[in-house]
Amino acid sequence: MSGRPVPCDAAELSTLFLFEKLDDDQLERLCREGRTEQFDPGPVYTEGDPATCFYVLLEGTVVMSRRVGGDDVEISRTSKRGVYAGAMQAYLTDPGDAQYKGSMRVTEPSRFFVLPAATFAAILRDWFPMAVHLLEGMFFGSQNAQRTVGQRERLLALGSLSAGLTHELNNPAAAAVRATSALRDRVAHMRQKLGMIAAGPYARDALETLVEIQERTAEQVAKATPLSPLEASDREDALADWLDDHDIAGGWQLAPTFVQAGLDTDWLDQVAAAVDGPTLEGAVRWLNYTVETELLMNEIEDSTTRISHLVDAAKQYSQMDRAPYQVADVHELLDSTLMMLAGKMGSGVKTVKEYDRTLPRIPAYPGELNQVWTNLIDNAVSAMAGEGTLTVRTALDGDHLLVEFRDTGPGVPAEIRDRIFDPFFTTKPVGEGTGLGLDISWRIVVNKHHGSLLVQSVPGDTRFQVRLPLTAAESSEEPS
Repeated sequence: MSGRPVPCDAAELSTLFLFEKLDDDQLERLCREGRTEQFDPGPVYTEGDPATCFYVLLEGTVVMSRRVGGDDVEISRTSKRGVYAGAMQAYLTDPGDAQYKGSMRVTEPSRFFVLPAATFAAILRDWFPMAVHLLEGMFFGSQNAQRTVGQRERLLALGSLSAGLTHELNNPAAAAVRATSALRDRVAHMRQKLGMIAAGPYARDALETLVEIQERTAEQVAKATPLSPLEASDREDALADWLDDHDIAGGWQLAPTFVQAGLDTDWLDQVAAAVDGPTLEGAVRWLNYTVETELLMNEIEDSTTRISHLVDAAKQYSQMDRAPYQVADVHELLDSTLMMLAGKMGSGVKTVKEYDRTLPRIPAYPGELNQVWTNLIDNAVSAMAGEGTLTVRTALDGDHLLVEFRDTGPGVPAEIRDRIFDPFFTTKPVGEGTGLGLDISWRIVVNKHHGSLLVQSVPGDTRFQVRLPLTAAESSEEPS
């Protein structure tokens, strides 16, 4: 928005702290190449618009604000003469590429000295070349440092996730290998026992009955329901007694396998009725191999299914082969992140999910939201020192979707609560944190998704709340 032009007074400019050291020629150049404008109450410029001008307050009251989610949050309000805003970094970058980082409005008729961004940059380079070089070094050096440390932060998170995923994959993989080795041994013994049965004095109808019992046994293993420790112990005793009563040696070794498969003495009575007494032990041991084989195949299936789920979670977390921007189910993203971090959380942290499954899918950058979840969960686990409860809650909050991470740690002290989202600020010991996790999360949520990230904290109840709009909004900044 443009104001009404009014005459520029070099003498007035010399009274401002920003220009008090300039000589007469410099002040005249400012008036010649700049202008003075009068603004009525209302907006002067808006966040996200091209940064075309540098403003210095001569008279009036200004209010600075930043957009957070769908709201404009007031940052400062002042009537101090000489305060400046607008294209303050025009001398660092191409003025045509810059955007206003916030919005400015006036609450009463106000006058500004206004310099076009290109003119402001040229004047600074002409008058203060050494200062411009120093400022460029500080600005771009800080940017590069932040980018490098940010990459380091992501690499550390990736390393931690990789270690956790490797640990999670190792358990089912090792179980599958053990079960496969045991299965090969059981199948070999089953072949030997089958040969002995075939060479034994079994009638044809007895063998047919035995094979039928074997089929029913395999089906029973698949249907077995878990027993309580007391129920399992009682059934093992009953089976062991039955085997001893029928002169089958080592019944106490066979009984646990049969109980695990859901078999009881009634099943053994069916086997005894199908074969003669002298051949009963061989038949029972053959059926024992059948049961063990089925149990081992179940174990292999469970292990490989677990591996498949972990791989799916890793693909979901990394958003492999998926578009960066898409309509996503927040619960799928949360579940994949929690699964990826399960190894890091350990057994001392209890995870509680309070999901509102009726929430709609939302337009988002899923891979980057997963980075936000990772940072917030990692901070919560670190704050609880590996012991406590992490509650992840989703809910509808007006026209936003709320994702809340609640931990039972000691809380965030009030004196640092306003600084935790600042770059490089961390409460972790040296070497354990870069101070960029929450800064990156804030920029992903606020700048990239036009949402909000807030914290509420008392000892034993700290809540980080992410609010994401339900509908798409044009992105204004790429997180780094």
